Amino acid sequence: MTKLKSLVAKLAVAGIATFAFTASSYAVDGVSVEYGTGNNTQLVRLGAQWNWGPNWNFWQSNGTHIGGYWDLSLANWRMNHYNNTNSSGNLVDIGLTPVFRFQRDDGKGFYGEAGIGVHLFSKLYRNNDKVLSTAFQFGDHVGAGYVFNNGLDLGFRLQHFSNGGIKQPNGGVNFAVARVAYKF
Repeated sequence: MTKLKSLVAKLAVAGIATFAFTASSYAVDGVSVEYGTGNNTQLVRLGAQWNWGPNWNFWQSNGTHIGGYWDLSLANWRMNHYNNTNSSGNLVDIGLTPVFRFQRDDGKGFYGEAGIGVHLFSKLYRNNDKVLSTAFQFGDHVGAGYVFNNGLDLGFRLQHFSNGGIKQPNGGVNFAVARVAYKF
């Protein structure tokens, strides 16, 4: 199983790196900073977003549409009860998530969004009686927010991480996440 885990991790890193290098030929459409908490863990995440563009709108009606964007992120997690002790630990998380967003056609005002992506952790998550037994995780979220006329995007997300049953134990971890982004 160690060889499989290593292969999955290498493929995930290769896929994220390939996306990052090919997407760099396109302009970044936004950047974000997020802070989240859950299960005695805090996360701080930086992100870059690339809009899918108008050709990728899945539904459009009455001045609104469902579009989306790619979200490439780098996060630090601080675990307050690492290995079920009173000591703390940190892990780094790199993720790539396709996000579907219901919004006005001009991209301003209220929105709702949802996404499911892949994440690679620098080490296994073991905190507060929760264990994620693989470094490869799926991260899904639902969220809502508001984009101001100047491009400032304030949002809130509920996010869940788990390995999708690839290996046990798979306790799953949930976060409440506040997000500040700027759309160019």
